[in-house]
Amino acid sequence: MSFNITVLPSGRSFTVNPDEALLAAAISQGIGMPYGCKDGACGSCKCKKISGTVTLGPHQAKALSPEEEEAGFILTCCATAQTDVVLESRQVTDESAFPIKKMPVRVNALNKVSPDVMVMRLQLPASDVFKYHAGQYVEFLLRDGDRRAYSMANAPHQQTDNPGLELHVRHSPGGKFTDPVFATMKEKDILRIEGPYGSFYLREESEKPMVMLASGTGFAPIKAMIEHMQFKGITRPTVLYWGGRRPQDLYLHEWVLARVAEMPNLSYFPVVSDALPEDAWTGRTGFVHQAVLQDISDFSGHQVYACGAPIVVDSAQAAYIAAGLPEDEFFADSFITEKEKAAALT
Repeated sequence: MSFNITVLPSGRSFTVNPDEALLAAAISQGIGMPYGCKDGACGSCKCKKISGTVTLGPHQAKALSPEEEEAGFILTCCATAQTDVVLESRQVTDESAFPIKKMPVRVNALNKVSPDVMVMRLQLPASDVFKYHAGQYVEFLLRDGDRRAYSMANAPHQQTDNPGLELHVRHSPGGKFTDPVFATMKEKDILRIEGPYGSFYLREESEKPMVMLASGTGFAPIKAMIEHMQFKGITRPTVLYWGGRRPQDLYLHEWVLARVAEMPNLSYFPVVSDALPEDAWTGRTGFVHQAVLQDISDFSGHQVYACGAPIVVDSAQAAYIAAGLPEDEFFADSFITEKEKAAALT
């Protein structure tokens, strides 16, 4: 037995089994719906249920509050259908959805660019072409069945001449994946990935000026977007704010400066929140999302792309919408740790 799910305003539809999450069914059938973590933690997949009955699985209250649930909102990543359902959701087009693939990858290079950030380069199978949007992510399939998600930090056009994926991995002490990356993983090791996933990517049809906001390794998908913009000749005014606790957290600062020199449309403001005297930091200080507000008071004509720690993304979304940003012009990907997911599930 299966149920029919219709998504408005597009009118697209897909089928789902009673024990299958709505989002998983949509992805498998090429229906591009917005999402991020797929774990009930970020709220990116939140949409309005117009009719029908669903059961919601475990999720964080900050992703879907009791008040929102009472008003008819659901999270498609953890909702299962009990009847046919009609949803109202912003979604990407079918044409923008690339097929999800599982594949082995070889570790090509490991480059430690800061005390706790490793730039990992993965070699893809030569027999297949991996297509993705700049901003999307892949998941590592661990041997015990767990998964860990990391955004591609290189633009997709590079697969033509230099196939492979660049990922930025921050060390989380005790982490099931990151501990081996920093301690025992070596070149030529074989891993397995699945992807591409995510609805965080550049909306190229718009001509609005863009604000790109990154904290820590949230810079990875932003880097891929900047490379994509340069390759495609996209000249929309774009300003990047990249925040870290200390200057060393801005681990590719010189790379950004080089792009700014090549791209007249791109501006860059590094922001450090907790510099030490020995850092001799003379740049901007404080919280990165607030630095944007110091420069832009009216967001009504902008698009925002934000990636990084949930506190940064959530604070930015609330503040910028209050400053006039249309809700549907805020695109985000929150980097949520496994500890954060487990701690806040209801």
